[in-house]
Amino acid sequence: MDIEAVRTFVTVADTGQFQEAAVELRVSQQAVSKRVAGLERVLGVTLFVRTARGAHPTADGQAFLPHAREVLRAVERAAASVRPGDRVLRVDVLHRRIAPALAVRGFYQAHPGTDLDVVTLADTNVTGAAEAVRAGEIDATFRAVPVGALPDGISAERVLDDPLQLLVGPRHPLASARSLAPADLAGHRIWIPGIKQGTEWAAYYDRLAEDFGLRVDAVGPDFGTEALMDSIADSAALATLVG
Repeated sequence: MDIEAVRTFVTVADTGQFQEAAVELRVSQQAVSKRVAGLERVLGVTLFVRTARGAHPTADGQAFLPHAREVLRAVERAAASVRPGDRVLRVDVLHRRIAPALAVRGFYQAHPGTDLDVVTLADTNVTGAAEAVRAGEIDATFRAVPVGALPDGISAERVLDDPLQLLVGPRHPLASARSLAPADLAGHRIWIPGIKQGTEWAAYYDRLAEDFGLRVDAVGPDFGTEALMDSIADSAALATLVG
């Protein structure tokens, strides 16, 4: 199996666009398409559904994705075990389109000479991320850390407060509000599809709902940001939180 094809598959899945993946990998879009097509031939399945808005993993693609990430981590560990000199600083940002990624980008712009590798771990749980730090797979990670959640030898610092934003459509009762307190959301349906139980985000929203009496609804699959925004814009009842 071609490792670069596996890397390309993961990058397309993370960015949601063949074109964005090409930019990140510094190859042509044609090369990205060719690598993915070759991997699909080897596996005998279709990995992506292409639409006008991008590319989304099929059911087979979603099943393959965590294993593909593990393959890349194993390759990196193997290379790091024999790599001479100083190792590149590897930082997990959880997702490439949220505040931690922007913070790391700002750091790199301020320190352009830093050898930096920005990654996204498949395991979004704080325990799994901490174990990755301890195992040497990454050097640092961004996570919300409950008291007592870190294993021995791992330390945490508060470096970033990421505010939540409420998004509603124009017909929603809260659309004209200039400011809101969390308690104002009580009784409204906060729809955040695809939350996986046992993850940091699931624990966060469970606590948020409990503290402020909110109704956080995770029903349904996550079809991506664009699909969620379309549903919110068309509804007079749905709202979502992003941050």
